Amino acid sequence: MNQSNEPNTHPLAAIQSMVRACIQCGTCTGSCPNADEMDLTPRHMWRRVIMGHLDRIMTSRTFILCSDCYTCTLRCPRGLPLTDAMEMLKGIAFARQEKKHRHPRHFYEQFLATVRRHGRIRELEFMSRYFTTVRNPMVPLRFAPMGLKLIQKGKVELGFGHATDTPLAPLFDKVAAMDQAAPESAAEEDQA
Repeated sequence: MNQSNEPNTHPLAAIQSMVRACIQCGTCTGSCPNADEMDLTPRHMWRRVIMGHLDRIMTSRTFILCSDCYTCTLRCPRGLPLTDAMEMLKGIAFARQEKKHRHPRHFYEQFLATVRRHGRIRELEFMSRYFTTVRNPMVPLRFAPMGLKLIQKGKVELGFGHATDTPLAPLFDKVAAMDQAAPESAAEEDQA
């Protein structure tokens, strides 16, 4: 335990304070539409967060598979911000550049870059950018059959389109500024 007045610099400190009141009831796991695909249930993930097992958490796919549906947050009897905590775990994994989470990080980055650029998702541009960052020629081949089906059904807009000046760019800039300010304000709160 940190007995001094220094702020807790453990990467999980903010998340631990968010989920500290978890009573391990399992409502989050029962509510999660992706729980069957997760290697750890959300309930087990929160227990590991509370215990501070960062290395064990970072080997899991659980937080990467979170689809941000907020069902767990809405149903939590303690009102804990579980979806926000999952997002923070993704942020830690991406900041640490965990090899296991490299492909999801590239996916998120390219998805957001495409939305920022066009104000919507342009599937062909998004997937082209994603496959370029992955740098593995086998990854696009795995998605080719699904891509062809989507094109045949008219679900994918062909062509890259033109970059437009979307009103979302200032929003992305503001969120980036808030993300940078968040660790500073958290440190100030810990000192108070």
